[in-house]
Amino acid sequence: MSLSDLPAVNATLNGLSAVLLATGYIFIKRGNKIAHRNCMISALVTSTIFLVCYLTYHYRMKQVYGEAHTRFLDPVWFRPFYLAILFTHLIGAFAIVPLVIMTTTRALRERFDAHKRIARWTWPIWMYVSVTGVIIYLLLYQIFPQTR
Repeated sequence: MSLSDLPAVNATLNGLSAVLLATGYIFIKRGNKIAHRNCMISALVTSTIFLVCYLTYHYRMKQVYGEAHTRFLDPVWFRPFYLAILFTHLIGAFAIVPLVIMTTTRALRERFDAHKRIARWTWPIWMYVSVTGVIIYLLLYQIFPQTR
């Protein structure tokens, strides 16, 4: 696997997290707590692997190219839309880490009322971050591929 493969790996991990989050949500709405737990733990593991790959990619980009990220420059008319998606994605990505930790801790301690109260905030933000991660990949590498 090369450095150029990691964005696709990261998008795949984000997409898988979104599928697991959606499936876990469906399971809890149907009362299937075991399947919900399994999906949410899988989403947590998938997101953790994503974070390791993401940090590795950006660390290596800095080493190889002198910049840790790929700039969205073209087309100029779409750049404000891309930056708006990226900005909201980054805000959510920073917020989601402590929220996931709190939500998971409450579930593991079997404090399900507290878990449910925080999960109402955690789940939509986590889902948004996962889905917009895939969208950012598609915009930056597939729809409007940026050159170095």
